[in-house]
Amino acid sequence: MRIGIGIDVHSFKEGRKLIVGGVDIPSPKGLDGHSDADVLLHAVSDALLGAAALGDIGLHFPDTSPEFKDIDSMILLKHVGKLLEKNGWRTVNVDAMLLLEAPKIAPFVVDMRKNIARCLQIETDLVSVKATTNEKLGYIGREEGAAAHAVCIIEKA
Repeated sequence: MRIGIGIDVHSFKEGRKLIVGGVDIPSPKGLDGHSDADVLLHAVSDALLGAAALGDIGLHFPDTSPEFKDIDSMILLKHVGKLLEKNGWRTVNVDAMLLLEAPKIAPFVVDMRKNIARCLQIETDLVSVKATTNEKLGYIGREEGAAAHAVCIIEKA
């Protein structure tokens, strides 16, 4: 059994969709990045890759590669799940925390959990997604960006 941790950060940018946990959230600005900038799925992917000692998302999906430009991060997470399976691992659970001041994501959490579970081919009750504000402190509090932290447990299949 192994534990992994993943952290991701993206800045907000006008004119981009806000995609978090594979859910398109109504917002005047979205997160900026080479892919769809899904900060939550990136943190989950890094946690899983780290637990399996398989590097990180930058190694597998470099932001210098045109093939990953604007890619749906659910595709990336599915690939991570398959990579773990290929290396003899299965996901036991995922616990993720989203840090952003606005918009509120509570109405979207169930769909985020379902998306993560579907990508990893696990039950939804093995996935937890929570959110908090930064109490108006720092870049998150000023609504300049968002961050996500994720931990996971994997075990040999």
